Amino acid sequence: MSLTITPLSPALGAQISGVDISRDITVEQRDAIEQALLQHQVLFFRDQPINPEQQARFAARFGDLHIHPIYPNVPDTPQVLILDTAVTDVRDNAVWHTDVTFLPTPALGAVLSAKQLPAFGGDTLWASGIAAFEALSAPLREMLDGLTATHDFTKSFPLERFGTTPEDLARWEATRRNNPPLSHPVIRTHPVSGRKALFVNEGFTTRINELNDYESEALLKLLFAHATRPEFSIRWRWQENDVAFWDNRVTQHFAVDDYRPNRRVMHRATILGDAPF
Repeated sequence: MSLTITPLSPALGAQISGVDISRDITVEQRDAIEQALLQHQVLFFRDQPINPEQQARFAARFGDLHIHPIYPNVPDTPQVLILDTAVTDVRDNAVWHTDVTFLPTPALGAVLSAKQLPAFGGDTLWASGIAAFEALSAPLREMLDGLTATHDFTKSFPLERFGTTPEDLARWEATRRNNPPLSHPVIRTHPVSGRKALFVNEGFTTRINELNDYESEALLKLLFAHATRPEFSIRWRWQENDVAFWDNRVTQHFAVDDYRPNRRVMHRATILGDAPF
């Protein structure tokens, strides 16, 4: 089968059809999906009823997989984490964020599968860091290109929400020890395409290192608002068994928390990347 790629917006997003990702995809299909990801930054596949083993196998075609230190995972497939609102506090997903930027090598991307959805609500938005960077004025792009920012695990995973039981507290403390705050460039260069993207996010970025506190706070506030402007983003209305695959190196996303007390269950496989530069 040949892939059909349907762009969804000028900034990012495309729907992919003509492939069954529950099966072992061919080299040609893998390469075509990778090229589509580089171009469109987030890909959507409708009607893909995959189990965790199939999801992990598909994601692993693009790199090594990460086991999340906080979220629960599928027991037999620990590379697939579970985002279940009946089990875990997932409010940290209802903020614009780029996944696991508290790691020295943040995720290349992630594969998210919709398992149980509310009758309405629960959409996810993605925004393009490339589009956001390219829309900045030349003087601001030049200034930002030499700056670094601190990313901190505890900003999205605060102790008061993720250390409420002795077991959770031990896991949280171990994660904090293993993931101290670290720095990444404010402007990241994509390691494959060479395109530059804004690489700060409200979920994990705490300050711009070269500025004083007042300047850092003001500039981050501007960049957080700028990066998520509607013209740089896309909103996906989930259907059961939808799969999204995004390039985490140049995007951020926001899971809309508008469906309580209804339940939403998603499975995610996270692909490790490389050190930002």
